[in-house]
Amino acid sequence: MSLVSLSIEDNVATVTFCNPPRGYMNAQQVQELDEVIGALAGDDDVRAVVFTGGVPGVFIRHYDVAEILAVADVIRKSGRSDDELTAGAKAGNAVSTVFDKVDRLPKPTIAAINGFAQGGGFEFALCCDLRIADPGDYRIGLPETNIGIFPGAGGTERLPRLIGEARALELILRGRTVEPDEALALGMVHEVASRGALARAQEIAKELAAKPPRGLAEAKALVKGAANLPLDDACGLARGRFSVLIARDDDAENAMRGFLAHGEDINKN
Repeated sequence: MSLVSLSIEDNVATVTFCNPPRGYMNAQQVQELDEVIGALAGDDDVRAVVFTGGVPGVFIRHYDVAEILAVADVIRKSGRSDDELTAGAKAGNAVSTVFDKVDRLPKPTIAAINGFAQGGGFEFALCCDLRIADPGDYRIGLPETNIGIFPGAGGTERLPRLIGEARALELILRGRTVEPDEALALGMVHEVASRGALARAQEIAKELAAKPPRGLAEAKALVKGAANLPLDDACGLARGRFSVLIARDDDAENAMRGFLAHGEDINKN
């Protein structure tokens, strides 16, 4: 059974996680997701990507803890030293590879959180550009410390960048998950959609898909890379890429000419 499904309509791809009955992420799903992301990255007709859960009440509940224990057993039996384990892990693994691909995908990505998004499930949502949540009685967050581990797939890095170190530390150390309205108040999600996360995410995705794609891709890359550079260097890089875009991208030129020809309210939101 496939654990990831894909549909494409109006230049928007919808990727659905399907692993009943609990909606865990596991190694098979990660492999299938990697293949889907690779295909979407090379499909110029896809302008935006929405991710959502296919198990009722679940986005991705969390990564399968039984698989984590199995990996731990293999590592224990390997006899590798702490330094060897650390060096090997720095090179990445299947989960980090696909999460990074989503983070760096040169198309807007939206997590339509339609239920439980905890642990690795919320870490995946943090890789997306936007997070839209269903209202309801379910939990969002990183509860790993409650079972003796910590978020190992980017949560300790991405959540502080999103909501600040102090608040992220409180949530992570306590293993505290929150309901959608509190997640919105904390900045963990962008919106709680009363008429449903998937419908709202697809609406936003269609809006984004109608824009010239290179401008979106450049803006995403610059925003995500800015934290790693001094301000002067980041601004200089942006100026350079802006010059290249306006000199080379026909879509951008046509959009600007249309703006001038039709009045300043042509793309008013």
